[in-house]
Amino acid sequence: MATPTVPPDYALDARAVAHGFEIAPARFDSAAVLHREVARRMAERLDLVTLKPARLLDLGCGSGADLQPLRARYPDALMLGLDRSAALLAQAASRTPRWRRWLPGVLGGSQTAVVRADIAALPVAPRSQDMVWSNMALHWLPELPAALREIQRTLKVGGLFMFSMLGPDTLRELRAALDEAGLPGRAHRFIDMHDVGDMLVEAGFAEPVMDMEHITLTFPSPEGLYRDLADTGSLAALAGRPRGLLTPRARARLDAALMRRAEDGRLPATMEIIYGHAWRGEPKQTEDGRAIIKFERGGRR
Repeated sequence: MATPTVPPDYALDARAVAHGFEIAPARFDSAAVLHREVARRMAERLDLVTLKPARLLDLGCGSGADLQPLRARYPDALMLGLDRSAALLAQAASRTPRWRRWLPGVLGGSQTAVVRADIAALPVAPRSQDMVWSNMALHWLPELPAALREIQRTLKVGGLFMFSMLGPDTLRELRAALDEAGLPGRAHRFIDMHDVGDMLVEAGFAEPVMDMEHITLTFPSPEGLYRDLADTGSLAALAGRPRGLLTPRARARLDAALMRRAEDGRLPATMEIIYGHAWRGEPKQTEDGRAIIKFERGGRR
């Protein structure tokens, strides 16, 4: 099987991604309705999992909204929330007054901490985590296959990786309107569920299970859609995106194209949500690339 890669026209500008989340926090929690609903649906899937993690890592924890329900479910677990946005992590720390600064760059209490770091370069020891949780964060990674290998590295054998991310039908109305208005290349494209599954296998995960659903948000106007995207940090971050703001005339064309897609006076915005989970299996090779072959001792006859 060929090594999965991210297509060039999907490539993201890491600095632009980071900038979007640094300017979003003032309204992030109130705007992140979709994130909370997806987290709720992910949590329902945990009802079928018997694993009781002693250590749990929340990747892309943002303002820390998922840490509280995860703490309620696993009260004895040591939890670490990780995100690149210092502004969102400050909100995460403020959610629990008992949290305190205990290491440079780390905020935490006795059982929960948050740290600023990159998912593609985790400051976490190999095979140290029983569960990795990631809600609506993986689609922001410039190089997903490398990040999945890094996540796999942190899990113990038998550890669980559970995640959600956006799929290719996301914002299809906006992409169509941009094309109609003569403004291509300004909306993200998202990786297909089956390709994500292939990337998980290539990264060393076992038994990946993938499914998806569509959730449609509606807005009274294009302005409402634009504001929601900005408030959740979802700014255009394509590496090959056109630079500069839209002119008033171009913005008017886009608004008109969007409203032609309105239903009963409200503008739909489709979100394809991919859900997945996979386990870390027994390693098949050593860190230096040598294959691991196991021999079983036979009994006497």
